[in-house]
Amino acid sequence: MLAIVAAIVFGIAFLFSLIGTSIGISTTALIALGLCLLALHQAGIGTSTVSGHAWRGRARR
Repeated sequence: MLAIVAAIVFGIAFLFSLIGTSIGISTTALIALGLCLLALHQAGIGTSTVSGHAWRGRARR
């Protein structure tokens, strides 16, 4: 999930760089935010895994 948000932030930073505008935050700050989100994703923060066992949907009896 964080990787998707980072891709969106990178896309916004790229578009702002192309058209030369800013919204009060620099392109460098947006790139740093995207890198921070990617680092959190790589560290395992925000992943949707179930600890202890694999999710199988319905329990078998």
